[in-house]
Amino acid sequence: MSALEAVRRRQSWSKVTPDAPTREQLLPLIAAAGRVADHSSLRPWRLIELRGQDRERLGAAIAATTGDDSPSSKPLRASLLIAVVASYRDSEKVPRWEQEAVASGVAHVLSLLLDEAGWGVIWRTGGYTRTAAVARAHGLGPDEELLGWLYVGGKPGKEPGRRQVLDAESVLSRMPVQSAPDDAAPSDIPREPDDSTEPDKCTKRTKKKAKKKAKKAARKARKKAEKAAKKQRRLRKTEEQG
Repeated sequence: MSALEAVRRRQSWSKVTPDAPTREQLLPLIAAAGRVADHSSLRPWRLIELRGQDRERLGAAIAATTGDDSPSSKPLRASLLIAVVASYRDSEKVPRWEQEAVASGVAHVLSLLLDEAGWGVIWRTGGYTRTAAVARAHGLGPDEELLGWLYVGGKPGKEPGRRQVLDAESVLSRMPVQSAPDDAAPSDIPREPDDSTEPDKCTKRTKKKAKKKAKKAARKARKKAEKAAKKQRRLRKTEEQG
């Protein structure tokens, strides 16, 4: 089965059977999921498997958060829960939001791999994922956040309803064309330089000076183009009046 076919067939299973993959079956899937794009290879994520009484302790933590007298039964809806944790690293290059995106990507790819392997999966979240009681139950550190759980089990006989096919045209567009003053063509107005055009061997100070100089040149060229366009308009107006 190709990746395209696997993605097209994937669906969330809100109800699963008590069957669940073993730890040995999980390990190669997790290793594959770890191949997601990861800036600087920080690996800002980790996973926690919850089985048996682990799920009951989670139910108690959720109850403590929501103020309920009895433990929540939600974690008992599957024999295996895989907690997805964003484990942030110190980095000047990779911001916190990007690291969370990596952890989220791992969860999505893992759910796809589990589905392809024949298991039913659904990603469940909730406001209590970021609460202190639930964080303590999972043993999270100060620089970690819980993104939710993958509920994993056997696929029951009846398949869930499929989502409506996405209209790709509705979500794919082109970058807007840069606006130009009146008669000046967009190509007449230079764009300010991108950092990617700077030589890799330049020092930070050299890059900063070069970028500043290029911006100044771009502004000067823009004013020149605007002045030329204004002159053309005056000439046309004079011709029309004559």
